[in-house]
Amino acid sequence: MAAEGGGKEMNEIKTQFTTREGVYKLLTHSEYSRPNRVPFNSQGSNPVKVSFVNVNDQSGNGDRICFNVGRELYFYIYKGVRKAADLSKPIDKRIYKGTQPTCHDFNPLTATAESVSLLVGFSAGQVQLIDPIKKETSKLFNEERLIDKSRVTCVRWVPGSESLFLVAHSSGSMYLYNVENTCGTTAPHYQLLKQGENYAVHTCKSKSARNPLLRWTVGEGALNEFAFSPDGKFLACASQDGFLRVFGFDAAELHGTMKSYFGGLLCVCWSPDGRYIVAGGEDDLVTVWSFSDCRVIARGHGHKSWVSVVAFDHCTTSVEDGEPPPEFSGSDEDFHEQIHFGTGRDRANSAQSRLSKRNSTDSRPVSVTYRFGSVGQDTQLCLWDLTEDILFPHLPLSRTRTHTNVMSATSPPPTGQNTTVSSTTSNPSGTNGKDTVSNSSSGGNPANSLPNTLPRSNSLPHSSNPAGGSTPNSHTGSSSSNSSSTTTTTTKGNSIMDSSFIATGVSKFATLSLHESRKERHEKDHKRNHSMGHINSKSSDKLNQLSSSRTAKADVAKTLGTTLCPRMEEVPLLEPLVCKKIAHERLTVLIFLEDCLVTACQEGFVCTWARPGKVGLLSSQNNPANSPSGTVV
Repeated sequence: MAAEGGGKEMNEIKTQFTTREGVYKLLTHSEYSRPNRVPFNSQGSNPVKVSFVNVNDQSGNGDRICFNVGRELYFYIYKGVRKAADLSKPIDKRIYKGTQPTCHDFNPLTATAESVSLLVGFSAGQVQLIDPIKKETSKLFNEERLIDKSRVTCVRWVPGSESLFLVAHSSGSMYLYNVENTCGTTAPHYQLLKQGENYAVHTCKSKSARNPLLRWTVGEGALNEFAFSPDGKFLACASQDGFLRVFGFDAAELHGTMKSYFGGLLCVCWSPDGRYIVAGGEDDLVTVWSFSDCRVIARGHGHKSWVSVVAFDHCTTSVEDGEPPPEFSGSDEDFHEQIHFGTGRDRANSAQSRLSKRNSTDSRPVSVTYRFGSVGQDTQLCLWDLTEDILFPHLPLSRTRTHTNVMSATSPPPTGQNTTVSSTTSNPSGTNGKDTVSNSSSGGNPANSLPNTLPRSNSLPHSSNPAGGSTPNSHTGSSSSNSSSTTTTTTKGNSIMDSSFIATGVSKFATLSLHESRKERHEKDHKRNHSMGHINSKSSDKLNQLSSSRTAKADVAKTLGTTLCPRMEEVPLLEPLVCKKIAHERLTVLIFLEDCLVTACQEGFVCTWARPGKVGLLSSQNNPANSPSGTVV
């Protein structure tokens, strides 16, 4: 998005693209930016981010948009595809000194036409609660930076709560706050509440209620983004160490893990039904992970640089005939064999069998398509379709239609029994330590970028184990000695969100030991931008010693070829439906709305793309080819 007269490669910038639904068109009059429309000099600045909220006012124009550009924060009425943007009249504008806004989030539960609650995270670690309609600043959290001094990377209201919010920092820590509590005048003291493989949860020791309620220490290096599942019960975390970790939020249980092909993970999102998670990052790939199987089911290659945002399109995602995908087995035996609604042992999992049966003629009355998009530092927008042949490559006829609730995938087992949660782990049979990975998957087909000398893994993901070894996702009730899974048990009903449980559960969980198996796992973490400074509690000394004593030499080789990180040829490789260059600067925002999709780049231009047939009132004046607008995408 270049200013008038400054657009080199102007012919490369796309203003429309076509999918099977029709033509998506850029609405140049619906572009939001700083009032002067001057491109922002983005050198050294934090990414431009956009948040939306609907205040349900009577006019039918209840959408509000907030975006940050450099030190500035803007709040406008968002007119979308209906009317041109009026940049001369922001509802609220704030310019900060000494720190920059990095991320923000509206609380949809409390939003009205007279008041909204907006959380803003900052580069120096503070979090501000403001009301841009009333133009009030109600509270500042971590004001003295006693809780965490590092940059805020992600802030989100806890789903369904009017007062709880979660904040992630580049230190690798997350903190749970309550807007009603103060932060205290001294550094908080923590007590271990829950410890698992490469993560720990601490509660704040205090005689009176104070923030933070909890501190999560997740992985190594920055925690770049987290996302709550649609039902609010699970939390997916994308970290700089390259790991996706999915937790049961209330009980702080690790549900599953995935490792990037290369480098750190930068972004993560959930499918609308909570069945799949997509992550993107420094390997230039989008990776699709099955929540129920706890494994990678596909990768997408279309970007030429780091993927900065992934998002599902809830309007184009469809499950037809009213019946869910026949994904789950109904037998108790299979239920116990796989954690959280696994798909059973008799599903073959080698690359050969999966690909050979992709075109099987199983009679499935369900047609499933998930649409998601991604934007990256290569200035490109990619759209992807996740279809049945990828989701159910060879579903046996006997395993059909036993579950009828689409949302059942996102719920933990309903029984009252203790639930054992195993994290996905390294290859039990041992991957050849000499495995190497090509420097980058960018440029060309990554399936062909692996050297020919790569030995095959001894154990493909989920392959049968005649020796009795525990497969990474097996649910055997205890941690097998040759599986590096760390097993923690919690009783149904325990919730770390329950204040009484926080008080009574400390002694119970403080005795959880670090399993020997965690030592192996630490060797697998990709050590880019390590920062162990966030582990400063005595109760985390064991974690500190383990993680600081590891080397990076065997990291990639240990995970490549396992369910944590399958080889490129072991999972289907998606190609984008659309891959278009739509900006001059790196893209930092992708949001799907009902009648449009919204993108933004680091120059500070927020662009609206009308869905097919949704151009609305601007159609007569909005031919991008001869647009009189001062900025063109």
